[in-house]
Amino acid sequence: MLDQVKAAVSVSQIQQGEAETADDWLATEVPVALEYNGISHVVLMATPDQLAALGLGFSLSEQIIQHPQELFDVEVIEAADGWRIQMEIATPRFLALKERRRQLTGRTGCGLCGTESLADVWRQLPAKPAGELAVLPTPDYQTIRDAFDAFSQKQPLFAATGACHGAAWLDANSMVSIVCEDVGRHNALDKLIGTVVRQSETQLSAGSLLLTSRASVEMVQKSAVMGIRQVIVLSAPTALAVEIAHRAGISLIRYQPGKRRLVVF
Repeated sequence: MLDQVKAAVSVSQIQQGEAETADDWLATEVPVALEYNGISHVVLMATPDQLAALGLGFSLSEQIIQHPQELFDVEVIEAADGWRIQMEIATPRFLALKERRRQLTGRTGCGLCGTESLADVWRQLPAKPAGELAVLPTPDYQTIRDAFDAFSQKQPLFAATGACHGAAWLDANSMVSIVCEDVGRHNALDKLIGTVVRQSETQLSAGSLLLTSRASVEMVQKSAVMGIRQVIVLSAPTALAVEIAHRAGISLIRYQPGKRRLVVF
């Protein structure tokens, strides 16, 4: 499977003033069209694996469908110019998507493109959990360190190419049970969402999301839409991402192994 998502190229390696020719591995990046009920919705640049999971995860995190059961069928097709994810969704959801497309002037793979104002962002977020549900205990440093160590061992594409993002699911038993990779950080998260929803009976609110990328607005928003309540990242979040996390009741944590500390926002 790894051979489908990486390609060998000839490079010139320069070390201490000496150059030599060698083969190197690069991650594969291809256009992937997401189609709903026969209509093309968006084209993503993605790594061509776990595409059915990507289709489901994108459909949920972008609120095209509200429940996995509203996605009736998924067919992944390789074409001469890329890949197509052909999905059949419930009629009410398709009609809502058509109306949504009619109102938008542009659309890409990010979670905020096409919105007209910041108020639109807040309206997309679910209600913040109340009472005890609003507070998640912060894991201890060693638990997160062990989790990211296990995470790194399950990233074969990054190990081979150094050119992709990763998203991992830390379950309620502090085990890294699922890892997804992609050249796009949004795609990696959507693949993870689709995989967790398909494979696990556990609610997304019962575990934690680990990300190798920064916690951008779009990544936090997708997490909020899916009910994820704890997001742990290696890179610092943006200020607006922290504000959205607070509004959505998400515990946002930065893991800093070099300083041996966790930063809770």
